[in-house]
Amino acid sequence: MSVEVVTFGCRLNAYESEAIRLRAGEAQLRNTVVVNTCAVTAEAVRQSRQAIRKLKRENPGRRIIVTGCAAQTDPEGYAAMAEVDQVLGNAEKLTAQAYADFAKADFGVGKAERVRVNDIMSVRETASQMVDHFEDRARAFLQVQNGCDHRCTFCVIPYGRGNSRSVPMGAVVEEARRLAGNGFAEIVLTGVDLTAYGADLPGAPTLGKLAAKILKLVPGLKRLRLSSIDSIEADPALMRAIAEEERLMPHFHLSAQSGDDMILKRMKRRHARADTIAFCDEVRRLRPGAVFGADLIAGFPTETEDMFRSSLALVDDAGLTLLHVFPYSPRPGTPAARMPQLDRATVKDRAARLREKGAAALCARLEGMVGSRQTLLVEKTGPSSHHRMGRTPCFIPVAFEGDVPPGTLAEVTITGRSGEQLSGILQ
Repeated sequence: MSVEVVTFGCRLNAYESEAIRLRAGEAQLRNTVVVNTCAVTAEAVRQSRQAIRKLKRENPGRRIIVTGCAAQTDPEGYAAMAEVDQVLGNAEKLTAQAYADFAKADFGVGKAERVRVNDIMSVRETASQMVDHFEDRARAFLQVQNGCDHRCTFCVIPYGRGNSRSVPMGAVVEEARRLAGNGFAEIVLTGVDLTAYGADLPGAPTLGKLAAKILKLVPGLKRLRLSSIDSIEADPALMRAIAEEERLMPHFHLSAQSGDDMILKRMKRRHARADTIAFCDEVRRLRPGAVFGADLIAGFPTETEDMFRSSLALVDDAGLTLLHVFPYSPRPGTPAARMPQLDRATVKDRAARLREKGAAALCARLEGMVGSRQTLLVEKTGPSSHHRMGRTPCFIPVAFEGDVPPGTLAEVTITGRSGEQLSGILQ
């Protein structure tokens, strides 16, 4: 039985899971599940532990390797689980040697270390992983940056990912060229702090310059998309690309976190409420019809009802459509965990209200798209329209009638809305 990779968390983890699959395959590892964990919230950690127990219960003969951000920040906790055979750090998980050593131990050749987690802060470079295939995906992820130099008071991720480091532009372009050549119509640039791209490279190239370079040198690529960005770091070249490059998708997911200036200061964020609104206004001027998503934390320590209402109002004031709402979760060792906490009922209530606000904004946006023509990246097909789905340039899901293979672009007319997705007819 081959290696199975179970992924939690962000798009960067999804990218690295494909690299894990490749590296484990190179090591000829068999009968093993690799769980690639996330540490962004306590709930993410809980879910990974629950999944590990379930995997072992359902497949008692298969071995389990745990890696990812939660394993990097709490290796002892996972090593203490009886179901876990090995814990790998975020650097070690991308090396074929780690899996080769684990495989050799099966045959009595050496002994695999139970915990292989080194100091992530000592990692100075991030290399392209040369991932050419993404299982069950119509789009490809391309890691261009890793780590973070900032220390937001709520965030444990820098301790799981290390300091910011970028993949050289030449390597990024080469991998984008390979992915486009392998038939991927869309590539998503990923990173932990994507807009920090290039600051550590010679000449300090920016994310905007990288995007423009990819679009120029990979003419066969039909769509380029950005994962989560920090709007305060958007460089002039990125704004030019937004205005001029139709192949750069008009969907921008912002690391906003809050709509209240005092909470943003206590989070140690680098932007103010007005900055988020100004960025969205400027992008809409450059690309009318652009859609904005945002990460927002509900119930941060010391947040009053008025402060929370500022976050609710941000949805309308910035024109946010696709929200990722996180109930605040204290992460051990972070400054925010030592601040005065809100009771969990209040945190959950505010998260629910924020999600409700986001759902209303999304529905209004979808209703406004009925009757329009959209170009979809087809993600899956099947025997009925319920099984045929693609996404618009703004990342809105559309169920459609018509037979088109996954991974291709298709023109549809939007005929209606069903819940949080649209329906359409193939042209």
